[in-house]
Amino acid sequence: GIADGAGLAAALALGAAGVNMGTRFCATQEAPIHPAIKAALVQASEGDTRLIFRTLRNTGRVLGNAVSEEVIAIENRPGGAGFQDIAHLVAGARGRAALETGDVDGGLVWASQAIGLIDDVPTCADLLLRMARDCSDRLRTALSAFAPERVAA
Repeated sequence: GIADGAGLAAALALGAAGVNMGTRFCATQEAPIHPAIKAALVQASEGDTRLIFRTLRNTGRVLGNAVSEEVIAIENRPGGAGFQDIAHLVAGARGRAALETGDVDGGLVWASQAIGLIDDVPTCADLLLRMARDCSDRLRTALSAFAPERVAA
């Protein structure tokens, strides 16, 4: 999960042409998500996510809440469980309703471990400007350690 300039700098240094930031953009002012969900994302840490669908070999990471805990309990039942056993909990309509109403326990809220790096709800423009500045600063600092003569002031 990438959510800040440090992660972007690391990805670029490894040769990436760009990054994908789903969870981070959910916690922006423009995201069409209820403020209560955005607040839950800001308050959560990377330890507040859960892995679901592991028994179905289709693992996904979500915010820990009543629904995700119930899904995990059903998946871990003795004898196993199939998708039909959890379909009513993981239905897309249920998750969309949670995002619209702000009921954090109303459905699945998909979130990566980048959630631990999110501590505000900026505009997209402010987020991108901050990330670009931080990324540039970190790359410049790293480059100056190896080739100080190549770093512009």
